[in-house]
Amino acid sequence: MMERRPRFSARLASCPDEVAAAQRLRYSVFVEEMGADGPMVDHPNRREIDAFDAHCEQLILVDQSRAADDQVVGVYRLMDNAAARAAGGFYSEEEFDLTRLHASGRAMLELGRTCLHPDYRGGTAMLVMWQALARQIDARGVEVLFGAASFHGTDLHSLAPALHRLWQDHMAPEALRVTARGGAVVPDVKDIDRIAAMKQVPALIKAYLRLGGVVGQGVFVDQPFNTTDVCLILDLAAMSARQKAIYGARA
Repeated sequence: MMERRPRFSARLASCPDEVAAAQRLRYSVFVEEMGADGPMVDHPNRREIDAFDAHCEQLILVDQSRAADDQVVGVYRLMDNAAARAAGGFYSEEEFDLTRLHASGRAMLELGRTCLHPDYRGGTAMLVMWQALARQIDARGVEVLFGAASFHGTDLHSLAPALHRLWQDHMAPEALRVTARGGAVVPDVKDIDRIAAMKQVPALIKAYLRLGGVVGQGVFVDQPFNTTDVCLILDLAAMSARQKAIYGARA
């Protein structure tokens, strides 16, 4: 439990040291906490890295009340259309067919590697991150947010109720309905306990559902990262004034 009062600021990482700090937080959350791994993960220096980092920007949440070398407590990795062209595609395209998103012709921003230090979950930290993200959306003219959103673990039988609940209630419209690659088959579930199923859904996914987020068809099982991923999509034009107020964007 924190004894100090956080002093938050959020900004794009502007130097190699800040990028490295973001990657160390990602290592702590994804590798040490969740059991992920990958070919470019730097274990000796405790940095979670992949090939897309060279093309992405890291939106970092800083708590200035912490020690100088430990101030980055939240990360969003951002990738816009131009960065995706330079990288040869969005990160999510390794897991999902984004043909319909591309065909929309709309300005897109991919969100990835979203994480918070454990001490800051369930408080105001995520709201500060959302507000900073809203400023980026305004500045870039973004119309659609999307990204791979993860369930911890790869047991499709245990995750099936939550996944079917998402598809029943929050399926993306045809025009934005991406489909998963890899052919993973989620077992059918009869008589879903809707309350229990929703309790299985990670808090970050539920937060975006409250903002009007929707999911694509199917899942991608990411064995090295120890996750089962859905594609989460947020059409900013479809958000209500109330939802935009929650997110921090202009209504």
